[in-house]
Amino acid sequence: MPLVSTKEMFEKAYKGGYAIGAFNVNNMEIVQGIVDAAKEEQSPLILQVSAGARKYAKHIYLIKLVEAALADTDLPIALHLDHGDTFELCKDCIDGGFTSVMIDGSKYDFKENVALTKKVVEYAHAHGVVVEAELGRLAGVEDDVNVSANDAIFTDPEQAAEFVHLTGVDSLAIAIGTSHGAYKFKGTPYLDFDRLEKVGKLLPDFPIVLHGASSVLPEFVKKCNEFGGDIPGAQGVPEEMLRKAASMAVCKINIDTDLRLAMTATVREYLTKNPSEFDPRKYLGPARDAIKGMVQHKIKDVLGSSNRI
Repeated sequence: MPLVSTKEMFEKAYKGGYAIGAFNVNNMEIVQGIVDAAKEEQSPLILQVSAGARKYAKHIYLIKLVEAALADTDLPIALHLDHGDTFELCKDCIDGGFTSVMIDGSKYDFKENVALTKKVVEYAHAHGVVVEAELGRLAGVEDDVNVSANDAIFTDPEQAAEFVHLTGVDSLAIAIGTSHGAYKFKGTPYLDFDRLEKVGKLLPDFPIVLHGASSVLPEFVKKCNEFGGDIPGAQGVPEEMLRKAASMAVCKINIDTDLRLAMTATVREYLTKNPSEFDPRKYLGPARDAIKGMVQHKIKDVLGSSNRI
């Protein structure tokens, strides 16, 4: 089965009141864990690659891993560029086989963001590729994205509607309180659902995206710290909040930090308990299983995308 576009995925998700998981991939074990979970749950799937992942693993290796996933399953899978920050990077991924790209012009003013996004949209649509953009800025750190809390800006609903109209973009990532990384909230978690509802009313049937939406699952944080890690106070977005967002206008929820924590916690535990072991398969295998279990949980209990093929 070939890679698919997110267009039909999002149409179904919007009508069905669920969201598609967009999981960041960097290596074989992460891809296998995610895909095996989606296969078991019969869920559509977005595998996404950041600029940092392309630097780490190389474009060609990631493409071939995704091709292997397609050959190993009959799942509808889209391949998405996460946080592309230049036209050139987006063009490279469009030309290189991606079915979806994100152009992140959120660091620019409104006019510049519109111009850059429109340029990417024109090229992408001419090549049958869909485009995600971002309006508003999420705080936090993830790969090459680093935004201080002072620079984070919630998305203005009226401006979001104008932005979509001017650019012709296919989906929009908005800022309503989520953030990148493992430290999303210092106090009580908060998502601005009123803002999300306003965006949904101004842009009916239009797919909204949540970035920085890992829950930073406590069991993996605890395990990391128990076996030599040092990530005290890590806190993510409560899963019931994400489920509520998925029942509204949100059709794509990005998950990266939870994958990293599941893998790292499991590797730390294995190596601590088996100090004489040096075969990577012995600790990467259990890490892959941990990712599979975590992704299955997200698909069933958070995204609501089980049995949606």
